[in-house]
Amino acid sequence: MASSTARYRPGRVLLILLILLVGLLAWAFWPGLAHTPRLGLDLKGGTQVILVPRAIEGQGQITDVALKQSVEIIRQRVNAFGVAEAEVTTQGSGANSAIVVSVPGVNQQQIAEQLKQTALLDFRAVETIVAPGPTAPPKKPYTAKAPVQAATAADPAILGAMTNLDCTNPANRQGGTPDDPAKWIVTCDREGQAKYLLQPAFLRGTNVTNAEATLPQNGGGGWQVDLTFDDAGAKSLATTSSKLVTLQPPQNQFGIVLDGLVQSAPVFQQAILGGQAQITGKFTVTEARDLANILKYGALPITLDVAEVTTVSPTLGSDQLKAGLIAGALGLALVGVYLMIYYRALGFVAVISLVLAAVITYAMFVVLGRTIGLALTLAGVAGAIVAIGITADSFVVYFERLRDEVRDGRTLRAAADSGWIRARHTILAADFVSLLAAVILYFISVGNVRGFAFVLGLTTLIDVLVAFMFTRPLVSYLSRTRWFAAGHPMSGLDPRRLGVKQDPGEKSARKSEKKGADSVAGG
Repeated sequence: MASSTARYRPGRVLLILLILLVGLLAWAFWPGLAHTPRLGLDLKGGTQVILVPRAIEGQGQITDVALKQSVEIIRQRVNAFGVAEAEVTTQGSGANSAIVVSVPGVNQQQIAEQLKQTALLDFRAVETIVAPGPTAPPKKPYTAKAPVQAATAADPAILGAMTNLDCTNPANRQGGTPDDPAKWIVTCDREGQAKYLLQPAFLRGTNVTNAEATLPQNGGGGWQVDLTFDDAGAKSLATTSSKLVTLQPPQNQFGIVLDGLVQSAPVFQQAILGGQAQITGKFTVTEARDLANILKYGALPITLDVAEVTTVSPTLGSDQLKAGLIAGALGLALVGVYLMIYYRALGFVAVISLVLAAVITYAMFVVLGRTIGLALTLAGVAGAIVAIGITADSFVVYFERLRDEVRDGRTLRAAADSGWIRARHTILAADFVSLLAAVILYFISVGNVRGFAFVLGLTTLIDVLVAFMFTRPLVSYLSRTRWFAAGHPMSGLDPRRLGVKQDPGEKSARKSEKKGADSVAGG
């Protein structure tokens, strides 16, 4: 025990925490960036997108089961933008139904554009690429929209589309028509930069098991998209890539086709035999993440049209946010007053720890709002308020164990170390239960409840950080001061107040020991 105590250096731990805190605050409050948390739909409003199902010949009926599957896929897509407190609900049933997507913040046109991409996803070998405009004046107005499909490449519809289809016309780049994977197609890319003749699909979107936007390991170029395929997809990819890699451009390319439009047409640089591939093309981070989301969540059982995109007002507003913040501040103040009354100066340590936890929590809200899209709702505020009790409970566990060690006759310095060794297991067990509940609630819930769970889990981790890197070293440091070690009545560790009993012989022995030490020091 003595050797472990001698090795513990509270000053070093506090210095590390100070460096981490300065770094976090600099990140959160860097000049020119937003210094306040993002607010959710209920507090700030946002963008509402209404999607209506469209009956497509050969696609089957619009059923409630298909709608439910579509809602889950759309929710995954929207959540891929970050912990944004999005709400995805249905209205009506069958052909008269609609899917309503509400996302915090305004001007979320990027999300609306992605929600339009609702058809099945195909991977097709490129036969040829031509200029986007018509190569000859059509004899009559060419009204067919991409994709134009046929059983063979020599079909008159294919030949006519290669000549007359105008991909510079935005009307031909609206998508919305699932292509038949067994047929040849002529279609446009989503930017209207080229016109593609594509072979029947060799892979389906359902063969993609994962897609992530990453930076290349060699550090060169822009962002890329890493793909993982199932067994059937890996086998088909190996066969096709081995064949196409030997061909000349553009026949060594493959088109990623979603909603009838080419999203990307990367080149097979080598045969892909392991079921994993990378799509490179000097993407920006936004382009790479968008493409990864489309690849990961692209297959919907029905076709949806964007009927309306509107800005919605907050359902609660600033008054409720202010009331929630006042409730949190009042709860923090009451807990602080109780700790000060009951624990005296030791309670002051707990109050400082609570304030530090509050500062770290606010800074994390700001940082996560900018990085992963965390939007703070009233439910999230409630989660932060609940965390006050969880954090205060950690202090109570440690302080009571510390007092027990003093009651057993240990010196304060020894009690601070031995009490922590016994208290930390209880603290970790309690925080683990809270974190486990938050994780389970996060994955089985949606909407505001998910935001509550996220904030509860975040603040639980902050509680562990503050308890281990601030409260523990600060108490250890104070236990080495004469004022605390002497058990001053205002320290909260007064032996008489704690009920420490000493017999007269023990008191005389301690006085003699002290007098002898003083005489030695004086000599």
